[in-house]
Amino acid sequence: MNKRLMSLSFSEIEKLNARELLQAISLCEGRILAGECVCSTPPLLNDITNAEVVASMSADILILNVFDVDRPYIAGLPECQEEDTIRMLKKLTGRVIGINLEPTDPKEGTKQLWSMTKGRTATAENARRAKEMGVDIIVITGNPGNQVSNKAIVSSIREIRQELGDEIILITGKMHASGMSEEAGENIIRKETIKEFADAGADIIMIPAPGTIPGISVEYARELISYIHSFNKLSLTAIGTSQEGADIQTIRQIALNCKMAGTDIHHIGDSGYVGMALPENIMAYSIAIRGVRHTYHRMGQSINC
Repeated sequence: MNKRLMSLSFSEIEKLNARELLQAISLCEGRILAGECVCSTPPLLNDITNAEVVASMSADILILNVFDVDRPYIAGLPECQEEDTIRMLKKLTGRVIGINLEPTDPKEGTKQLWSMTKGRTATAENARRAKEMGVDIIVITGNPGNQVSNKAIVSSIREIRQELGDEIILITGKMHASGMSEEAGENIIRKETIKEFADAGADIIMIPAPGTIPGISVEYARELISYIHSFNKLSLTAIGTSQEGADIQTIRQIALNCKMAGTDIHHIGDSGYVGMALPENIMAYSIAIRGVRHTYHRMGQSINC
């Protein structure tokens, strides 16, 4: 199938394998929006999952944060068997689904939102379980303060790729330092890091969106993205600094900066309040990168087609 992801119906998306999905993303030429949301926080609209709201504002890809494959749970989701959690969300949204996994030690029993559990670690076993649940994309990254290094990300890429081969898409990288002071600012990612990710088997390489991290300018992002493309990999620019809760003018500026830098996927984070970006910012971002035609089409498209 030689069609753009933003033009596909849910029934067409369901039929894509990982390689076909990557091609469908690439064909959109920088007009794909990924919206992240936290699974465990109370939904913004009470009885509707945050993921459904993010989808309704035109996101093409939904990325679930703090999703535990051992204890699958999405706040606000209708009752279903645990193993059917992802499939239920797909039924409700008609979207491509990704989850974050983190290559760091579990911290069972702690009460902080981002604290690690075994079912959220970036292991081959957890990735396999996620795939069996219906997950399309694994994002190997790090939440605030979880001490995730680029070296650990490389090891996880290799382990998961060996287990799953080309069955799943791997997005790799960080949108902030994740507690690693030596990997802050422009040191979050460098060309040598990109090469290590690409060689290990990443499909899509994440960098912070220009304007979200000190030192990540449009020019620097453009240089990194060109290098990513030299490996025939796709790029993702991420807002992971709570600026998903900024004013609409700031969101539009970040969106256009990412577009000028050459990104393939635009990511908007999960902390407008806590749990998802401000809905109006998701729509504003989408309009900035692809206009009202494609934004409203995605918002209004039936999930039953």
